[in-house]
Amino acid sequence: MKEDFQHYYTDQTEPPKTIRSVYLRLRNGHSYTFKSPEGVFAFGKADRASLLLIENCILEGQESILDLGCGYGAVGITLKLEHPDLKLHMSDVNTRALTFSKINARDHNILADIRKGDLFSPWEKTSFDSILSNPPIAAGKAVWQRMITEAPEFLNEGGSLQIVAYHNKGGSRLEAIMRETFGNVITATKSGGVRVYVSRKL
Repeated sequence: MKEDFQHYYTDQTEPPKTIRSVYLRLRNGHSYTFKSPEGVFAFGKADRASLLLIENCILEGQESILDLGCGYGAVGITLKLEHPDLKLHMSDVNTRALTFSKINARDHNILADIRKGDLFSPWEKTSFDSILSNPPIAAGKAVWQRMITEAPEFLNEGGSLQIVAYHNKGGSRLEAIMRETFGNVITATKSGGVRVYVSRKL
């Protein structure tokens, strides 16, 4: 599993040999289709944790969101389709992921600011109302710890960092660092071992 994860977390510039269609259906009955290339997280499937984040993130009163480590774009694009007034930003370290985020955004006729780079490097002097992520646990502590500790610099006052993870597979460590960094953290929802953790910049 770790080798496969490092494969999609590293940069890939060559075109994929295989592309699959992913059908994502929400509990409100809305459904969306995405192109999913090999070598990008959740290849050929609707990731359960990402779906939990989409359906349970906290967005009221928010205008600008960042889908950090966006993969082929399912989280950010779905939220934009469900909440058209959102200003959507997405980024990933993987060129192939970014290519398909742009393809999927185009196919759904939405506008999004999509940039390539490691964690927050593409977003200097930019701030958001919410940062959302299904983080790369298997990439190692140095990666996901930076994701949390650097987040406040890129959040507006009252803004939130919202992370989804399996609680017993790294999520409890994420929760602890979120509490240490922000001084607060709540569990917005949990299902089958997966939790959505939310911290606010106070």
